[in-house]
Amino acid sequence: MDAARGKTIIPAATDAASTADDRLARIAAAIAEPARARMLCSLLDGHARTSTELSVVAGVGASTASAHLARLQEDGLLRLLAQGRHRYYSLAGGEVAAALEALLVVANVQRAAFVPTTPDRLREARTCYDHMAGALAVMLNDHFVAAGWLAEEDGGYALSAEGEARFAALGLDIAALRGQRRRFACPCLDWSERRPHLGGALGAALLRLALQKGWVEQDLDSRALGVAPQGRRRMLAALGISGDAPRG
Repeated sequence: MDAARGKTIIPAATDAASTADDRLARIAAAIAEPARARMLCSLLDGHARTSTELSVVAGVGASTASAHLARLQEDGLLRLLAQGRHRYYSLAGGEVAAALEALLVVANVQRAAFVPTTPDRLREARTCYDHMAGALAVMLNDHFVAAGWLAEEDGGYALSAEGEARFAALGLDIAALRGQRRRFACPCLDWSERRPHLGGALGAALLRLALQKGWVEQDLDSRALGVAPQGRRRMLAALGISGDAPRG
């Protein structure tokens, strides 16, 4: 209290806090517009799309789509990729994808017991930006944590010595993954399962390995990943998971 004037002085928010709050509000407003939300969610499969394709997804005209895309790019949610005369848009990074997946969970919260409504092909396995999502990915994440390969730490995952040895034995260059300018490993809340799957550089590397080994196959027209019985068995065996592990 100011004794001389008898007034209570309320400290002003710090510039940093005020800036963070304002920034959060702007990002939330950018995502909240329905057409922009549809554009962002359509890019969760990791594939870049043109403004024309995104205008169709959003159900708006070309000029309106351009304005929306400019806003999303300005706010750091999208990046623009130029290839010759063509321009493509993609999510700005894995953090944006993780935030969108989490918001999709919030958007469908219900008090009744959770019953997935996601189409079976998407629910079993799909891409979440550049890593694997779906029931299979959640099961793998559960195994990595239960086996002690990964442990939650400061909102991310720490890799144990055993985990490092096991992933390295699969051919993953752990040192190179740690050196990337992104989170090394982190839980990413799964849209269909409402539980975490593995994100970050390690999650992306695991998806690349699964595709290279033929454990899963990328669907050309959607986010779905094909998982043939033989590929599933080989993947589980390589990761030290018993063959009777439950399916999604």
